[in-house]
Amino acid sequence: MTKDTMSIDTSAELLENDILPMIREVHTDPDVPCASQGDMPKALAEPVAKKSPAQWAYERIIMYIQNFEKQLDNDHEVGMGLAGGNTGVIRIEGLGYYDPDIVTYYGTSEAGAKTQLIQHVSQLNVTLIASPKHIDQPEPKRIGFRLAAGLERSEDVTT
Repeated sequence: MTKDTMSIDTSAELLENDILPMIREVHTDPDVPCASQGDMPKALAEPVAKKSPAQWAYERIIMYIQNFEKQLDNDHEVGMGLAGGNTGVIRIEGLGYYDPDIVTYYGTSEAGAKTQLIQHVSQLNVTLIASPKHIDQPEPKRIGFRLAAGLERSEDVTT
């Protein structure tokens, strides 16, 4: 486009641009639930342009954690494995972000040590893992459902 030409978007194009990006998943087993199935929280329907990269990453991670937990039995909780380093598996007990570009995970290591991972959104790389719940714990803790509840509120999702 040159300086002398102007591009005008239609109302539909403007709306579509606010909704993008889209989510798409395909699995070998058609019964595996996709994160895109079901109702999406209000926070994910907000225009992406109004969010920092950290907030946008945080909200999508929550959806993936919640979807992963839906597939677990009562003997397992969500944990995460990290690429690079010798961190091992962390039981996810909290998730947050710091604008504009930091996502942080709180949890406990396999050895029982309190753990916090601080990650730049450009380095985001997490593997969700089914971790056995503690033996003395009657029910698994489902952090994804608690986090997703925050995405339904109209105010800041981290409060």
